[in-house]
Parts: sequence; structure tokens; C-alpha cells
Amino acid sequence: MKIGKVEIWPVSDGISWGDGGGAFGLVPKTRWQKLVPVDDDNRVPMVLRCLLIHSGGKTIVVDNGLGERVTPETAAQSDSKLERPRGGLLDDLARHGVQPQDVDIMLLTHLHSDHCGGNTVLRNGQLAPTFPRAQYWLQRQEWQDAHAPNERTRATYLRENLDPLEAAGLVHFMEGDTQVTDELLTVITPGHTRSHQSVIIESEGQTLFFTGDMALWRWNLERLAWVTAYDLEPMVTIETKRRWQPWLVERQAVIIFDHDPLIEAGRLRQQDGRYAVEVIQPSTALQTWQQSITHCAQRVAGR
Repeated sequence: MKIGKVEIWPVSDGISWGDGGGAFGLVPKTRWQKLVPVDDDNRVPMVLRCLLIHSGGKTIVVDNGLGERVTPETAAQSDSKLERPRGGLLDDLARHGVQPQDVDIMLLTHLHSDHCGGNTVLRNGQLAPTFPRAQYWLQRQEWQDAHAPNERTRATYLRENLDPLEAAGLVHFMEGDTQVTDELLTVITPGHTRSHQSVIIESEGQTLFFTGDMALWRWNLERLAWVTAYDLEPMVTIETKRRWQPWLVERQAVIIFDHDPLIEAGRLRQQDGRYAVEVIQPSTALQTWQQSITHCAQRVAGR
């Protein structure tokens, strides 16, 4: 994919199946189960989608999934399910000719473990940064919140994903909206966490917007009230989405969703006062998933 002169590839750390109630919050199951498949344990699939970007002479990766230290076996111990039919993020990067030492900037939307678990790996029995040359760009406020977790956040703000970066001197703190390269800008999109950030790429009159967890799936962006149970400040999330919806329509931005199981990219349209995402790239993960997901994709496409 190209946005102007910027090359972008959605890459993946696999598919994590988590509780449907967490993903859809207060939305009744009778409504959301018509859109997305659910397994026998009420779990729904969430792609661990990241971005590989070449911009300003830099190789940049946005988010890194759960990482290699989480395996299908360890995921099952916490009642989730992890599928990696084509391997993890490092395998996907390798298919694009990128090795861990090639990455210049690891840009993190926030520090929940399904977005930054790949920060570190075990080498010779010791935790070490996965990307040894990269500067890990993250919001200072997010770092502070991750180091002072509460009862709700301590299961996802994990020190083993963070402390080895600081010890290696690889942490680059950001303070609010930040111009990373001439074409790449991060913007604070709060609600999921206080300093959650999304990524904008603008080049030659074209725009791309990577939502992060501002909107996990297309439905979260289309419908203001559809907020996940994981959002720390749900009313702030609603106002954040309200702010960005008209901007995305006006710019005709390509939108990439980090967890959507059915589409990889789309554009937001407005008609008769309602917003809807137009699919421009179905999820390639469908090629390796169960037949039930394919059937669900066909239903959604025809609605």
C-alpha cells in the first residue's frame, strides 16, 4: 500500500480470541453476534494488526502485538486463544525483508500488553529489547500510567514489556501530538487510555489513519455508543470519535483498524446523518480462518 510516496504494509502478530463482552461493552450480544463470529466460550477474534512503514528514510513499526513470549499454550492459561497460522510479527516482518535490527523506530499507540508485548524477548534467559537498534517512541503520560497501575490495569500494564527498554536506553518520550517524520504524525485520541495515540500519514494529498484502540473495529467507529469494556474513560472515547468522524470523511482517509477481523482498511462515509465504513481491503486473515468467519464476512458484506 502506498500513501503518496510513503510505503505501508499492515503486518500481524496473529489472532487473539477474547471475551465478546469485553470487546463490545454494553452492546447486547443479540446485536453484535450478527456481525462477528463467536466460539463456544463466547470469544471473538481480534487481529493483532500492526504497521510497517518506510518514511523519511526510516523503517518504522507501529505496535508489536503480544510478542513471542506469549504462545497459544500460555494464552490458554488466561482463558484466551491465540492463533498464528503464518507465525508472529517477526515472521511477517521477515516476509517483507525486515529483521529486528533493521527497525529504526518502534512507535507505540499505548502500552496494553496486546500492543507492546513484542517489545521484549528472552535472550539467553534474560529479557532484552526485541528491536535492538530501535528507539521506542511512546507518550510520557502512558509510561507513567503503566508504571502506576491500578486494580483494573495491572493485568495489562506489564513491567517486563517496559523495564528492559529503559535499561537499554531505548525509550523516546513523546509529549502530546508529535511529528515523527515529514509524513507521519501521531495525535492523542484519549478514552481507551488517557494518552492513547493514533497515527496519521499524509503525503501528496493522500491520508491514512491508523486507529489503534480508539476504534478496534469498523463498528466502533461507525457507532459512537459502541465502546469497549476495556476503555478506561468511555465517555471520552465517545467524544474522541465524534471529533474524528467528520475529519476522516472530509479527508477521504484510508482507515486501518488494528483488531478488525473482517476488514483491513476502509473509508468512512456519511449519508443521511449516519456514518458507515466502506470496505476497500478485506482482511487477509480470512484466508486461514474457520469457515464460519467466511460466512460471517459474506453476511456483513451483504447487509
